Amino acid sequence: MKRSIAIHALLAMLRVVFGAPGSARADDQVATFYQGKTINLMIGYGPGGGYDLLARLLARHMGKYIPGNPNIVAQNMIGAGSLAAANYIYSLAPRDGSVFGEIGSDVPLLGLLGTNNGARFDPRKFTWIGSSSSFANDAFILLVRGGAPAETLSEATRPDGPPLILGGSGTGGRSADMPRILRDVLGLNMKQVLSYPNSPALILALERGEIDGRMFDYSEVKAIRPQWLEPASGYKILIQAARATRHPELPDIPTARELAPIGSPRELVEFAETPILTMSRPFMAPPAIPADRAGALRAAFDAVHRDPRFREEAAKIGLDISPVTGQEIADSIEKMSRVSPATFDAMKKLMSEAD
Repeated sequence: MKRSIAIHALLAMLRVVFGAPGSARADDQVATFYQGKTINLMIGYGPGGGYDLLARLLARHMGKYIPGNPNIVAQNMIGAGSLAAANYIYSLAPRDGSVFGEIGSDVPLLGLLGTNNGARFDPRKFTWIGSSSSFANDAFILLVRGGAPAETLSEATRPDGPPLILGGSGTGGRSADMPRILRDVLGLNMKQVLSYPNSPALILALERGEIDGRMFDYSEVKAIRPQWLEPASGYKILIQAARATRHPELPDIPTARELAPIGSPRELVEFAETPILTMSRPFMAPPAIPADRAGALRAAFDAVHRDPRFREEAAKIGLDISPVTGQEIADSIEKMSRVSPATFDAMKKLMSEAD
């Protein structure tokens, strides 16, 4: 009996030191597949914006954490607020672990709601790799330029005042959908122009005065237009969303939650904010890729977000790094699918509006 216990103890110690034989074989098989290969990382938005900056940073660092150390090449696939990339990854991309992508946080919600004919996927079937940000250190802000028709929230919610012209890149993108929530819940007086292809085009339109404002990730503004946050710039932040409490750097800017009436309106705001707070920068692979490669991609994603050099470079360009695991994203999407019917229907109605 004692001898049997000793043998089991020795075997357990050897597994800790050297790894389980099955695990080692799985790693060898993954390494054999990825060695000398290139992984394509599809970015659902154009060059120069926050999604693009993050994906290219990830591509530079993640490969060394995947068995076989494949090269990762980032490619932009622009279209319909990243729906084009989502559809490609769901239906057309190889299901062998050689392709994964980054899409907008609201895109899974479009798939659940079924209101957009362009969303041809079930988000519950993607292989979720993870999200680089939980938005814990960020905020989703409504920012307007100097000289806009409304430069305070009280002015922007006057029904008899001139509407703010807000830009976006199509239904499914956060910059398009959240203003509609703020309109219905808080009375934001606005009109939308959703024909811009990407974030750089929207930024240029704002600087030229073609639009009055846009919803931005606060971290994105800090990274690419920090001068807008200077008081002398004339740019103003009217409200912050995707925050349970006010951002520490924006103590005087109210949150959408605190202004929304208690009950159905506040539940709608919280439901709309859920994708941002649980998958702010989501990455996923096609459905049904081999389990060992899915595990390797998830493990590498988790590891790179602990990499000091990765985090240092992200901090230098103002990117929020507060990672969420792939399983947590999958759980969040499943939870969203079980929201109250009243809130689900209200969101469907709002998302069904024509651009």
